Amino acid sequence: MVIAYTSFTHKKMNTLICGSIAYDTIMVFNDRFKNHLLPDQLHILNVSFLVPEMRREFGGCAGNIAYNLKLLGGKPLIMASVGQDSSSYLKRMDELGLPTRHVREIPNSFTAQAFITTDLDDNQITAFHPGAMNFSHLNHIADATDVGLGIISPDGRDGMLQHAREFHAAGIPFIFDPGQGLPMFDGADLTTFLELADYCTVNDYEAKLLTERTGKSLEELAGNVRALIVTLGSEGSHIYADSDRIVIPSVKPTALVDPTGCGDAYRAGLLFGISAGWSWRKTGQLASLLGSLKIAERGGQNHAPTRDDLANSFRAAFGDALW
Repeated sequence: MVIAYTSFTHKKMNTLICGSIAYDTIMVFNDRFKNHLLPDQLHILNVSFLVPEMRREFGGCAGNIAYNLKLLGGKPLIMASVGQDSSSYLKRMDELGLPTRHVREIPNSFTAQAFITTDLDDNQITAFHPGAMNFSHLNHIADATDVGLGIISPDGRDGMLQHAREFHAAGIPFIFDPGQGLPMFDGADLTTFLELADYCTVNDYEAKLLTERTGKSLEELAGNVRALIVTLGSEGSHIYADSDRIVIPSVKPTALVDPTGCGDAYRAGLLFGISAGWSWRKTGQLASLLGSLKIAERGGQNHAPTRDDLANSFRAAFGDALW
């Protein structure tokens, strides 16, 4: 079923979302890892965990961000690389009304995949295979048309650097969202990203890593972009813009089910607010609300609030009209 709400953005242009398309295979181990890992035998580790519960979710930062932006009535355009096993994901994108014309299939490769095993203490062991994501540099910003805003989320290293330069050269404002890809870059790389980008968003851990690698404070880094956004989980988020720090509270979720994809939902809210020309406070509030709605559902793309749901939840949380 196509998600197609009326667009509320002021600019009727596409938002180009560069990043990963991935499958998330999530398994549940009905015990605790610590009961099966012997500290004095880790040098000869050979364990097998029986996982009777397993599910496969559609994920990846680009896929999750686009899904949420579509929910809001935005115009997401995904630019990503997938493998020969991508047919089910591409079919889903078609069903959701998400264009696939800039999703490149790489022969003889797999779509990026995360294999996550969770124990009863919510500890996780994850194996990630980047697969086709490593070929993201084969995609070029100039191939997309009618783009008014963009985002670079975690992807292949070469592709992220290339897309930043291409966005900047094309005069298209974009968000730099390094996410779990941040450790791939040194201080010089990160400084270059911030010089090219118009906005940057990181979580609290990534913010610390960003300051350590660049040798600059958050306030100094914020001076390089129009806005620097730092998410703090249940503590909300801070938006550094116009020499000010705007504190955005978190929205209490109806349930704490699965944090996977909450950051991507938040970023979709940022993209929508920027495109609509909203204030940073309202933009951050919408982003916070989306993260709260997502955490109450499993996976990154299974929540589906209606237009009225979003408006009612926003008013309940912040006392203002959303649309």
